[in-house]
Amino acid sequence: MENINLLRRAKRLLRLYGFSPKKRLGQHFVVNSDILQRLVSCASLTEDDVVLEVGAGLGFLTQLLSSKCKKVVAVEVDSKIVKILKAQLPDMPNVDLIEGDALKVSLPPFNKVVSAPPYSISSPLLFRLLERKFDWAVLILQKEFAERLAASVGSKDYGRLTVTIYYRADVELLDYVPRTMFYPPPNVDSMMVLLKPRDAPFHVEDEVTFFEVVRILFT
Repeated sequence: MENINLLRRAKRLLRLYGFSPKKRLGQHFVVNSDILQRLVSCASLTEDDVVLEVGAGLGFLTQLLSSKCKKVVAVEVDSKIVKILKAQLPDMPNVDLIEGDALKVSLPPFNKVVSAPPYSISSPLLFRLLERKFDWAVLILQKEFAERLAASVGSKDYGRLTVTIYYRADVELLDYVPRTMFYPPPNVDSMMVLLKPRDAPFHVEDEVTFFEVVRILFT
């Protein structure tokens, strides 16, 4: 899966199906095999894992995942992309392709998340994921957003998002992902991020009140 071949495959598939990526859906497809391999490697997959992928795109990551784990739950909101995926993944019985909005559809059980989700849903997606039980997630997120997730107390990036996520999970920045790794390239760079859910580091009697106070403090 060489990088030049992935880019050619992406362009060929888009031409073949007469598809133009939609900016409003954040459709920027990872076309660098080293990045995809790194994403999968960091997830430490086993043959018993059930992996959630949000925004399956052209199926390049989906194909890699399917060869490494028990099952892939691939969610894709765009019906035209789903058509492409069905044509690309006919011989992968361990891929469960779900057409729908990842923020709304019913998700089956999974224990890991490996994904390059659309930037526009990053925040609500993380909050939805952290309502579920899973081992860890390896994600490609917008660089600025990722730095806010992992910000230190007192830094310029420290804010409401940092506190809210810290209450539920540990965050580690893994790798810088330049915009040139995508097709079409977005206007921003990205980061590969490891997210590990854990118990809250401190006791909160009323979580609703706690998060409201956090919101007020950082408004």
